[in-house]
Amino acid sequence: MAEIDFYTNDGTKDYLNEPALKKKTGNWKACPFILGNEFCERLAYYGMGTNLVNYLESRLNMGNANAAKSVSNWSGTCYVTPLLGAFLADAYLGRYWTISIFSIIYVLGMTLLAVSASVPGLKPSCDKGVCNPSWSQKAVFFVALYSIAFGTGGIKPCVSSFGADQFDDTDVAEKEKKNSYFNWFYFSINVGALIASSLLVWIQMNVGWGLGFGIPAIAMAIAVSTFFLGTRLYRYQKPGGSPITRICQVIVAACKKSKVQVPADASLLYETEDADIEGSRKLDHTNWLSFFDKAAVNTDLDGDKGPVNRWRLCTVTQVEELKSIIRVLPIWATGIIFSAVYGQMSTMFVLQGNTMDPHLGDNFKIPSASLSVFDTISVLVWVPIYDKVIKPLARKFTGRENGFTQLQRMGIGLVISIFAMVAAGILEVVRLNMVRRHNYYDLEYLPMSILWQIPQYFLIGCAEVFTFIGQMEFFYDQAPDAMRSLCSALSLTTVALGNYVSSLLVTIVTSATTKNGNLGWIPDNLNRGHLDYFYWVLAVLSGVNFLVYLTIAKWYTYKKAKM
Repeated sequence: MAEIDFYTNDGTKDYLNEPALKKKTGNWKACPFILGNEFCERLAYYGMGTNLVNYLESRLNMGNANAAKSVSNWSGTCYVTPLLGAFLADAYLGRYWTISIFSIIYVLGMTLLAVSASVPGLKPSCDKGVCNPSWSQKAVFFVALYSIAFGTGGIKPCVSSFGADQFDDTDVAEKEKKNSYFNWFYFSINVGALIASSLLVWIQMNVGWGLGFGIPAIAMAIAVSTFFLGTRLYRYQKPGGSPITRICQVIVAACKKSKVQVPADASLLYETEDADIEGSRKLDHTNWLSFFDKAAVNTDLDGDKGPVNRWRLCTVTQVEELKSIIRVLPIWATGIIFSAVYGQMSTMFVLQGNTMDPHLGDNFKIPSASLSVFDTISVLVWVPIYDKVIKPLARKFTGRENGFTQLQRMGIGLVISIFAMVAAGILEVVRLNMVRRHNYYDLEYLPMSILWQIPQYFLIGCAEVFTFIGQMEFFYDQAPDAMRSLCSALSLTTVALGNYVSSLLVTIVTSATTKNGNLGWIPDNLNRGHLDYFYWVLAVLSGVNFLVYLTIAKWYTYKKAKM
């Protein structure tokens, strides 16, 4: 009993690979270093990515549609590479070393990006506002850009999980703190984004792109240093071998035994006395997807002597790990359309803002990309409101410790995202009516304040607090212990696919609406287009997606681990 009081009971170790002491490691004392790292990394990411569409247009001579697609494709790649980082973290390196190594790659990519935008010969030469980038200049820029995408792949899936690892799931008090950790983790992300979308975007548009990209590079270097400072305080989960291999073993073993009868008594299925992986809890047997239970049926061919061949015989826990992954996939799929909506902030919202009056007073202009600051402010407002007001209030009605279930929280965000697209569409209808009424087709920007975009940004920020934070908590909680980085990466791929879906929609819309010499919905001059139609398409897709989500969430059963 004394040992449980002194040491964590979830298998975590300290930096010397000794059992982690509760009082000296983890908990909130370790989190400032992790949250500080995430703050700086997000400052770097958003400081570069928020205004990227304008850089592509102004310095690399891309049109509206091509610039939007390039940003969507790059952003999508940033959310696909986490699958590689997660695999390395869970299988071999652990989360700490994966974050460390990929952060250094990230710093190098950011540095090259800043150099490509500031060093003569590497930055595009411009004359009277018209730039003429060479092939080699474009190549250096995109090498830097996709180096960042690769670097972020080791950070994104691991930082949130590594922070959650600092709280012992077997300790009721610490588990409750972990629920709040995800809210404040997302809060720190948006503090970084707030600075990026306001100060850094202003610097890029008014001072220069070299400095505007250089500051994020410095921020990323600070992020790495901050992370290393907390080394002695962290709790570490040992990597448990390839999660992909464990999944494949179950599939292969079940297929080999496709004609074997699964016993009615689940206790007859194969399970070891100790957990398969140190620090990982066993999972209770479930009756659904019973075909995979065949992998845990011990036949005469498997033998009772010598080491078990896991390609023929798997434990119940291993089988349930695969079931857990399959169980979350439908929920995962419904996040794709939400992410497509979220992705409009760095593409279509920016292009829409470029057509509106950016002046505040006589001398100050708001860059269109800086409007994302209102998304960030929305998140910073709603996170504490959710944690301190909505959750306690909901708890009184539901009787649940967290107020809403994770699925309920995500569903609320999906509904709010529909209203975000409706708000953007209504604004575009009003804007285009002004264009036609006053023949403003060729004006640089309309006499209509850019601040009318605030509601659509604010609604997306509110939706993020419910859906994205709910996703982080859901995928961490529902993941098998040995596959948490992988499941965190899986949740991030919804953002990747959302960006790719957005890019695909732009391609389809452009192809379908530019036939017979028509300008299409998204021409270079949006005053002659129909961006509102594009928003209506996303609103309808979001509504259908929510109905599908309700059906899926209704039958979902939460994972049960043996404590």
